[in-house]
Parts: sequence; C-alpha cells; structure tokens
Amino acid sequence: MADNCESEAVLAAVIKCVNFAAVKHKDQRRKDPEQTPYINHPVGVAYLLVESGVKDLAVLQAALLHDTVEDTETSHEELVVEFGPKVAGIVAEVTDDKNLDKEERKRLQIINARSASREAKLVKLADKLYNLRDLERSVPQGWTQERVEEYFQWAAKVVAGCRGNSEFLEGELDKLFVKWKVNL
Repeated sequence: MADNCESEAVLAAVIKCVNFAAVKHKDQRRKDPEQTPYINHPVGVAYLLVESGVKDLAVLQAALLHDTVEDTETSHEELVVEFGPKVAGIVAEVTDDKNLDKEERKRLQIINARSASREAKLVKLADKLYNLRDLERSVPQGWTQERVEEYFQWAAKVVAGCRGNSEFLEGELDKLFVKWKVNL
C-alpha cells in the first residue's frame, strides 16, 4: 500500500510541474516554421531523461521547469515555494541571466557546465539533445546553415562539461556530433 501512495505522490508532483510549465509557457511558440507550442520542449526534455533511465523526481521536475525563470515571468522564489529548494536550485543552475548579452550567456554556459551538479548536467544534456534534434528536423526561421553549424559546435562545448553522467544521452549527442562533423 505504501508503494502505491508513493507512486501517486510522484505522479501528482510530475503532473503539477507539467501544469505549471504549461500555464507559464501558454503563449510561447518554438522558432521552427510550424511554430510548435513551446511546452513541447520541456516535456520532451523530461521524456529524454526518462528514456535515459533517470528516475530522480527532482531532475524530472527541473527538466519540466527548466525554462520558466529564463523565459517567463516566473521567479526563483516562486519555484522554491511551489516545488522546493532542490528543484529550484537545479533550475537556477541551468538558467541563463537574460541581463547579459547573448554571447556572454553562451560563454558562461560552457564554463558553468563543468561545475554544475550532476542533476543540472543531466537536464543540460537532455536540453541540448532535444534542441539539436529539433534543429536537425527543422531550421528556425531566419537561421542560416552557418548559424546551425555554429550552434552544433557551441553545443558540443557545453556538452563536454557535462560528460560522464548519462551514457544514453551522451551517445545520442555523439551520433549527432559525428553526423554534423563536430570536433569533439
């Protein structure tokens, strides 16, 4: 009976995150030509983690919430209240400071990946894999082939700082890097 109650609590916690993220991202779209609903991204990132064998509830919750502070009106404090300090902390580790210019944010992702927690590295690996697969499937409006190739090169540098945490995610990323002739 205890296992059933625990399973129900885990399921409720995941559904709460999905709902929270869906509400926060409700008006957002991805940059692909189809303008896919944005919520597909965090759900897809969480699913990649499940597919890779991650069972840590906090990691899955953080994956679902990973872009809320960066891309919506959500505060870190709101995540602490709603989901606890562990989940909010993982989200904080993978959140870019939008007050910085794009190049600095990209540079800091490479540097910060090295010292991130294992949980944040897992979210970052799944996020990069989702984004690269999405980029391969459909180039965002206004992107040149050169920009796509630059994104793959940059993503490989971020991933380098996250290695040693998921054989599955890293293997899937490596397949893309080899296909796109990225220097590893």
